[in-house]
Amino acid sequence: MRPAGILESALYVDDLEAAEAFYGGLLGLERIAKDEGRHVFFRCGRGVVLLFDAAATEIPRAPGAGLPVPPHGAHGPGHLCFSASAVEIERWKAHLEAAGVAIEADFEWPQGGRSIYFRDPGGNSLEFAEPRIWGL
Repeated sequence: MRPAGILESALYVDDLEAAEAFYGGLLGLERIAKDEGRHVFFRCGRGVVLLFDAAATEIPRAPGAGLPVPPHGAHGPGHLCFSASAVEIERWKAHLEAAGVAIEADFEWPQGGRSIYFRDPGGNSLEFAEPRIWGL
């Protein structure tokens, strides 16, 4: 057996409002859930991007207070890569730069395909890349 794909990816942030504005506003992702002070979730293609307040997810929820999801979390910047065509990457680069988001790297991979890297307000490393960088 093997998993069919990744359903959700999580990043941890210190400022949920800034993260919501960035992912929902600048990146245009559809918000599908929000728990004030704890998390905000966005649909991205066939998957979901989970943004958690890093400190809040370490605290176990009180018994009977919603779903029994165990505490979890991470510290420090994470990474997430969004799939995009070469044309879309060029458009994303212009869109991000126009919004004042610095592009940290922009290059062609030796096996083919382009990536651009940038940061969200929480310092997470984000990337737009052509799927062919992984032979997809």
